[in-house]
Amino acid sequence: MLWKAPRPASADGYVRYTVDVRRQDLRLYWQDDRQQPLRSIANLRNWLEGQGQRLVFATNAGMYKANNVPQGLFIQNGRVLNPLDTTRGAGNFYLKPNGVFYTTSDGQAQVCSTEQFRYSRRIRYATQSGPLLLLHGRMHPAFRRGAANLNVRNGVGVLPNGQVVFAMSRQKVSLYEFADYFRRLGCRNALYLDGFVSRTYLPAKGWVQTDGDFGVLVGVTEPMR
Repeated sequence: MLWKAPRPASADGYVRYTVDVRRQDLRLYWQDDRQQPLRSIANLRNWLEGQGQRLVFATNAGMYKANNVPQGLFIQNGRVLNPLDTTRGAGNFYLKPNGVFYTTSDGQAQVCSTEQFRYSRRIRYATQSGPLLLLHGRMHPAFRRGAANLNVRNGVGVLPNGQVVFAMSRQKVSLYEFADYFRRLGCRNALYLDGFVSRTYLPAKGWVQTDGDFGVLVGVTEPMR
């Protein structure tokens, strides 16, 4: 069966945004010019407007620790600001396999497992999270259909044409349901970003959430006219 591009975000229970990383400006953000965490989508939007950039889309891009420090790997503009976390621990982040979402200087985007990740100077932005929702088309082995652990969730996947799809559930769903959503979109690799705290900013579709208190944020921008 030939793969077909997903339809635009609709009332299917999810807020979804697809990014062509070759044509659009997708970046990961953590701190402002004074090295202070941006923390919320509202702060990110206002900070970008001060630089002549309009925020088109934003969502939280991974888990974080005290003082809004990213949990695990964070690369910004080719600089490693927080190292890869290969330790063991409790919680979704450490539900192995976990993984990394990253983009490169030549307009590529990938989701891979933490074990598969290899640093390269070509990597422009990267964030680590967990668990992986899909790896090579297979759902995480810990997920179970009908699981009672329900939450609002957001994540990121890579489509067969190389475009990136971000999605956040509009209501509480299980990890199985969330992973299956990315699989039905056509993704073979997808990464869980966070749970009930998740927020998405997509004014073109009438979805505007600007609150929250986060670590890393993902934003897509365009120049203000």
